[in-house]
Amino acid sequence: MLRLLASCLTPRWIVSAAVAIIGLISVALMAQLLQNNSYAKPSYDKLECDNSISLTSVPVQSEASLAPVIHDDDEFIATSSGEPKLEKATFMMLVRNSEVHDARSSIRYVEDRFNKNFHYPWLFINDEPFTSEFVKMTRSLVSGKATYGVVPQEAWSMPHWIDRQKAEECMKTMESHKIPYGGMESYRHMCRFFSGFFYRHELLADYDYYWRVEPNTQLYCDITYDPFTFMREKNKTYGFTITLHEHESTIETLWPTVQNFSRAHPEHIHPNNALDFIIDDQKNITEGSYNFCHFWSNFEIASLKFFRSQAYGDFFDALDRSGGFFYERWGDAPVHSIAAALMVDKAEIHWFYDVGYRHQDYMHCPEPLAEFHDSGKCFCNPDQNVDGKSYSCTKDVDIDGELGANTGETSAAKARKIEDVRERQRTFLANVSGFVVPGCYRMIVCLG
Repeated sequence: MLRLLASCLTPRWIVSAAVAIIGLISVALMAQLLQNNSYAKPSYDKLECDNSISLTSVPVQSEASLAPVIHDDDEFIATSSGEPKLEKATFMMLVRNSEVHDARSSIRYVEDRFNKNFHYPWLFINDEPFTSEFVKMTRSLVSGKATYGVVPQEAWSMPHWIDRQKAEECMKTMESHKIPYGGMESYRHMCRFFSGFFYRHELLADYDYYWRVEPNTQLYCDITYDPFTFMREKNKTYGFTITLHEHESTIETLWPTVQNFSRAHPEHIHPNNALDFIIDDQKNITEGSYNFCHFWSNFEIASLKFFRSQAYGDFFDALDRSGGFFYERWGDAPVHSIAAALMVDKAEIHWFYDVGYRHQDYMHCPEPLAEFHDSGKCFCNPDQNVDGKSYSCTKDVDIDGELGANTGETSAAKARKIEDVRERQRTFLANVSGFVVPGCYRMIVCLG
C-alpha cells in the first residue's frame, strides 16, 4: 500500500501543478495592478548635460571655513550665505582676440590664487569687437561675471591737434634707434588709453576700484584676504608690486611738461607727496630732475576716484595737449607714477609685497622663506626677485614704512646701506603706513 502511494505522489505532477497555480495567481495580480494604475513603466529618457551652467552658481566654502587674514587680522565680511561681501571693484584687461590663450593663462592664475573664493567680476576691453571664440574661452574660466567692451574711437586715435606726418617721422626715427615699441602707433594708443581714458569707460562707471591684469602674467602667492577691502579700509589710493626705471629716450620731454603743469596748478600738488620717489637730488619739482622711476603699471590696484578727480584730469589734459604720447612714446607707467607721487598722500600708496607677480622678464617674489615658501603660500624663486636689482627703484628705500628719503649719500655709502637693509629684512616684522602685516618683515618700500 505504501509502495502504491509513493508511486502516485511523483515529483513531476506535483511540480507541474504548483507552477500552474503560481502562474494563474501572478496573472491575476498583474491584471489587478494595471487596472488600479499602481504600476508605471520606468523612464529611461536620455539625460542631457547642461553646458550653460554659470560658475557663479558654484558655492564657495562656508563662512566658518573661510577665514582669510587681512593685514590688520580682521576677517573679511561675509553674507549670511557664506559668500564674501564684495567691494565695488573689478578686474580689467585690455586684450586682443589673438591673445586669447595668454588671457586665459592670466585669468587662471588670478582665479586660482585669489578670485575662486571671492568671485569678483571681469571686464575685458578691446580696440575691436571680441570674437565669439574669445568670449566663450574666457567666460568659461572666470568665477564672477564677465563683461566685454570696445574702446571708443576717440580714445584709440590721434587727436586733431597732432601732426600725423611729424608723429610718423618720430616713430621711424625711434624705430631706427631700436627704442622699444618706438615704431608702433598701436602701442602709443594703448599708453594714451591707460593714461587718460580707461577710467572714463562706461563699463567702469559703477566701480570704485580696479585691478589691472595683463595677458601672460603670473601670480605666485595665495591671496587669502581681499585687496579691494584693504584699499578701502586703509584709505589706500594706489597699489603696486614692481618698480623699474623707464627708458629715458621714450620720455625726454615728459618731466619738463610735468614741471610746467606744477607751476600752473600748484593746488594739485599734495603737501605730503612722494616726491622723493621720483627725484633724487632733494630739490623741489620745478628744480629737481626726474630719476625715471615708475611703478610697473601692468599690475596695479587703484582707486578710480583718484583718476576721475579734477587734479588728475587737469594733469592728463596738460600732457595730452603737449603731444608727447605720439611725438615721443610716453608710457602710462611713468604717467600714473608721477601723478600718484605728486598728487596723492604718500601714505596712500601701497606696496603689495605679499603678491608674487611676474610679467615678461621681471618678477617680484617675497623673500622670507618661513613665511612665504616653507608655508606653501608662494611657489616663486626668491633668487629671481627683482627688488634690489640695479634696474629696480625698490632698492634705494629704507625700512621706516614710508618713502625712503634721499640723504645725499655717495653711491658706495648707499650700496652699503642697501645691503644692510636687505640683511635686516629677514629679522624685522613691521608695517607700512602704520599697519601691521602679519607674517611679513618690515618692507623695503619706496612708498608708505
